[in-house]
Amino acid sequence: MKFALVTLALAATVAAEVYFKETFDGECFLGEAMGAVQAQGGLRRVQAVRRQDAKFYSRAAKFDKDFSNAGKPVVVQYTVKHEQGIDCGGGYVKVMAADANLEDFHGETPYNLMFGPDICGPTKKVHVIFSYKGKNHLIKKDIRCKDDVLTHLYTLILNPDNTYEVQIDGEKVESGDLESDWDMLPAKTIKDPDAKKPEDWDEREYIDDEADEKPADWEQPEHIADKDAKKPDDWDDEMDGEWEPPMIDNPEYKGEWKPKQIKNPAYKGKWIHPDIDNPEYTPDDKLYLYESWGAIGFDLWQVKAGTIFSNVIVTDSIEEAKEHAAERFEPLREAEKEKKEAADKEEAAKIEAEEKKRKEEEEKKKAEEKEDDDEEEEKKEDHDEL
Repeated sequence: MKFALVTLALAATVAAEVYFKETFDGECFLGEAMGAVQAQGGLRRVQAVRRQDAKFYSRAAKFDKDFSNAGKPVVVQYTVKHEQGIDCGGGYVKVMAADANLEDFHGETPYNLMFGPDICGPTKKVHVIFSYKGKNHLIKKDIRCKDDVLTHLYTLILNPDNTYEVQIDGEKVESGDLESDWDMLPAKTIKDPDAKKPEDWDEREYIDDEADEKPADWEQPEHIADKDAKKPDDWDDEMDGEWEPPMIDNPEYKGEWKPKQIKNPAYKGKWIHPDIDNPEYTPDDKLYLYESWGAIGFDLWQVKAGTIFSNVIVTDSIEEAKEHAAERFEPLREAEKEKKEAADKEEAAKIEAEEKKRKEEEEKKKAEEKEDDDEEEEKKEDHDEL
């Protein structure tokens, strides 16, 4: 039995495949404007290029081989760094079928999934969009992305049991099942179109008490003339018109009368429209399945260019993705953290020094002004003595 378990473990290890991996050489930015992009070489051609704001950017590459994810997970993982402090622009990746036309890769190019951060003003979300029967479906949950200037790791795990998980920096931020979190399938139940609320259905929990009567002295004006007011002595009726006392709030005013409320003996509660099984609903245990995976690319609009993408991996092994992150992302994160802490410390020291200098200059100026005032005072005293 022990031997069998070991054999199965080894088989699982051998079965794990990496379909695409790109770490680039050095610092790499998303390629040139979409209209000028050539598909040859795909992502492997991306190098540090000119950065232009308010542009569409597009780069894509084919996998070494086409594959189906039938019966196995797919993990899509990469790093994004908005070092320019982006205020509007995409950071997501698209994974496509093998027959995707990368020479004309654009926003309408069909894809299996679109995944990653998107920032524009107050919108800071992680897109998870799946294509199903020719239509793209957005996740119904709101997943917030990172919006600082550091490198972050985005991971999407799609499982063969129709479940998924989204991770940021190796930590789970969302998970669930495809049927619940996307509107790929029609609703299981719908409101019964033949059901109607009965005409005699009374939803009023409280009604007016018909026995309640308005008191005879209830009606009082809201405002009355101020009886203590007196016509000014200089009031001229011919010039100013007939004098009238000003109006004040009436202390006897009780507002609009309403009969008191009593329990409605005919109350039946809120009518609930009954549901029935949706005849258009058919379960699908293959929501996760795409028979062809064969290309990956970035097709983005960026108001402020300069986002850095790297450490891309597509695999059927969660462990492979973790190992790749441990090798490529973890050291980078620690180095960036140390560098940022040092930069923040340096900036704080700079601000402190500038503030100190400003105060010293203010004190010096005040001292000089006081010295000038003292000299003026001495001159005035000498003049008075003369």
